[in-house]
Amino acid sequence: MVFHRQAPIILQFTQPVPLSLYVHYPWCIQKCPYCDFNSHTLGADQEAVYLDALIQQLEQTLPMVWGRPIQSIFFGGGTPSLMSEAGLDSFLSRARALLGFQPDIEITLEANPGTVDFEKFAGFRQAGVNRLSMGIQSFDDEKLHALGRIHSADEAYRAVEAAKSAGFDNFNLDLMFALPNQNLEQALHDVDTAIELRPPHLSHYQLTLEPNTPFYKQPPELPEDDQAWEMQLACQQRLAEAGYHHYEVSAYAQNGQACRHNLNYWQFGDYIGLGAGAHGKITDPPQGVIWRTQMPASPGGYMNMIAEGKRGRLEKVGDSDAVFEFMLNAMRLQDGFELSLFTLRTGLPLHTIEPILQDLADKGWLTLDGETVCLTRTGQTYLNDVLQAFL
Repeated sequence: MVFHRQAPIILQFTQPVPLSLYVHYPWCIQKCPYCDFNSHTLGADQEAVYLDALIQQLEQTLPMVWGRPIQSIFFGGGTPSLMSEAGLDSFLSRARALLGFQPDIEITLEANPGTVDFEKFAGFRQAGVNRLSMGIQSFDDEKLHALGRIHSADEAYRAVEAAKSAGFDNFNLDLMFALPNQNLEQALHDVDTAIELRPPHLSHYQLTLEPNTPFYKQPPELPEDDQAWEMQLACQQRLAEAGYHHYEVSAYAQNGQACRHNLNYWQFGDYIGLGAGAHGKITDPPQGVIWRTQMPASPGGYMNMIAEGKRGRLEKVGDSDAVFEFMLNAMRLQDGFELSLFTLRTGLPLHTIEPILQDLADKGWLTLDGETVCLTRTGQTYLNDVLQAFL
C-alpha cells in the first residue's frame, strides 16, 4: 500500500526533540579492507586545525539549536582514539561552553585496541568521556589478520582491562561474525570470550561486502548464508543466556545499559553532525521543518570550507521522507515503538501511516498491540519489504 499527498504540510511538534552530537574523526593508522566508512590513513598531524574547524562548525550551527541541551556525544571515525588526550579535553571544554550539556550526558569514544593504553584511557576519562566503544571484531589472531586489523587478540584483552582500570564501567565491544573461513565453533568462541570480559554492551553484526572496498573487489572466502544464519542464531542464544537483552538489530545490553546515543538515532531524535562527511538532523518546531545537514567527505575539503566561512549542505526533509526515515530507524528496535513516538518525532498525524500498519499487520509482519508497533519474526526476516511499504 502506498500513500499519496498533493503538497507538503507544515509539521506539528508538541514536544522538544532530544538532541545529540556526533563528531567524526576521519583518520586511521591503516584502512581495513572491509571498511566503507569515511576514513583516511594517517593525518594526525592536522589534529589542532581539524578540532578548530569542528568548533567553528559548531558555532555556525548554534542558531539552529539554541537553548537545547545535548543528551549524548559520540566520537566516531576513523579512529577517534588516535586523538590526543589534550586535544579531546580542549574540544569538550569549548563545546561545553557553547552548548548546554545535560548533567547525566553520555559521552562515547570509539577506540581501536591497537592505539590505546591505560594512560590514554585515563586521559580520556579525565577529559569527560564516560563510555567507550572498542572495535574488537574477533579474539582470533588469524581472523584479525584476515580483517586487516592492527591489533592482536592479546592486545584486545589488555585494552579492555586497561579501560576498566582507568575507570570505565560503561563500555561496548564490537564483534563481527561470518568472517573469512570462520566456523560456528569459532564464532561462539568470540562471543563467549567477550562475555567473560563482562561488557555492559555488545554489538554483534555480520561481515558484509560493501562496494568500493578491497573485500568487495577481491572477496575473501566467507561462510555460506545458511552457515552465517546458524552463527547468528547460536550467538544470539548464548548472549541471551548470559543476560544480554537484544534491543536492536545488532545491539545487546545488560539491564539499563543500552546506548543512549544510538537509541536517539533509532527513535528519530535530532543530532548535530560535526566533521568530515558527517550528517546531521535538526528539527525546527516553530517553522514545522526537519533539516538534514551534510559535510564534505574529504578532511582537507572540510577544513578548507570551514576556514572560508562556508557551510555544508542543508536540505529540508519532506513529509513522505520523514515517514520512511522514521520507520527505517524505529523498525530496528526489537521491542518495537509506541505509536505516539511517530507524531512526536515526525510532526505528522497518525492517520498518515495507520492504513499501512494495518495492511502489514494483516500480512502477519507486525503486531499492533494497543499503542505499540512491533515486528513479528516474519517481519524481521522481510524487513526490507516492510520498509518498502512506506516509500
